[in-house]
Amino acid sequence: MGSDGESDQASGTSSDEVQSPVRVRMRNNHSRRICNEDINKRLSLPVDIRLPEGYLEKFAMNSPPFDKPLSRRLRRASLSEIGFGKLETYIKLDKLGEGTYATVYKGRSKLTDNLVALKEIRLEHEEGAPCTAIREVSLLKDLKHANIVTLHDIIHTDKCLTLVFEYLERDLKQYMDDCGSIMCVHNVKIFLFQLLRGLAYCHRRKVLHRDLKPQNLLINDRGELKLADFGLARAKSVPTKTYSNEVVTLWYRPPDVLLGSTEYSTPIDMWGVGCIFYEMITGRPLFPGSTVEDELHLIFRILGTPTEESWPGVSTSEEFRNYNFPRYRPEPLVNHAPRIDSDGDDLIIKLLQFAARQRISAEEALRHPYFKSLGEQVQQLSDTASIFSVKEIQLQKDPGKRTITYSESGELGR
Repeated sequence: MGSDGESDQASGTSSDEVQSPVRVRMRNNHSRRICNEDINKRLSLPVDIRLPEGYLEKFAMNSPPFDKPLSRRLRRASLSEIGFGKLETYIKLDKLGEGTYATVYKGRSKLTDNLVALKEIRLEHEEGAPCTAIREVSLLKDLKHANIVTLHDIIHTDKCLTLVFEYLERDLKQYMDDCGSIMCVHNVKIFLFQLLRGLAYCHRRKVLHRDLKPQNLLINDRGELKLADFGLARAKSVPTKTYSNEVVTLWYRPPDVLLGSTEYSTPIDMWGVGCIFYEMITGRPLFPGSTVEDELHLIFRILGTPTEESWPGVSTSEEFRNYNFPRYRPEPLVNHAPRIDSDGDDLIIKLLQFAARQRISAEEALRHPYFKSLGEQVQQLSDTASIFSVKEIQLQKDPGKRTITYSESGELGR
């Protein structure tokens, strides 16, 4: 009796030609998946993208071999054919907020069926708007990190520039309000660690945020915190002397900038981190000043009026001398934040240093003993991995948490 191969030949067919419809379908699905992955990698697309009918075949015909890069023209044409850069690709839902030159809407992408945030920037309205928007776009398209909001798409028309961001359910201010301003101290630690991760990534790339505040830190239902609103950020070599000093929201603005310094670097963001840390653990802002003088007054009343010892060079500052502040003695921060432990107290003191160069960096802060209880694994995460990919890391129930449901429109229900 001959082998299987001989029997096939005797009947006039080879084993390669005898294939069940199931096997053919499996092979086609496999090649389609490989091709899909190929397109996603080459065009940097989201994994869950829905490619238009017949697009795979067209892309395979037009695209160069995988080891050769796509030309910019082909890449742009490919993205346009899929639906990127087109307003009709997104369904506008509710208005989330409005600023001087931009309106933000909740929307839905027809490409992925996911919710998105649509930031519409009016181009003819405000002279400074395009400049701020272009800065935000140019920075965000190069920042790929689990703790930085993702910019999915850019749509440009004559009257409007629309930035399409991933959608996150609330900001840190809303989260704290939902907790009745009493956050679980464990959750404070998880949020602070994520804030520092995103910031350390920016600072490694010489990007300063310059406008850190709870409203610019977005949080999704999983508890992932992401830096947003890079309109005031700059990508320049640091330190630099070219910035105006009117940049950071008053309550989170460091004293050196309040006194007119334009020579600042990454420490400008670290002061803001200290203020946000305090606000999360106490439920109230640390220095809620209404004017520059009032802000400095609040800072000095708690941290003590600076001296040459605590802030070298301060006595030569004309602005500082002109204010003629009373001589306040420093108060222990723990008196104002009784729930903070000794490691947390040490970290906040290192963040709230008068002299910018004495403030702890984001990279150093991540390795501070305060975070030891989160375990070693969180220190080894890749840039795009969520802290919650470590299975031991979970948010706990906040003690003041009200029972809140978020409807499809994003309105609160109780």
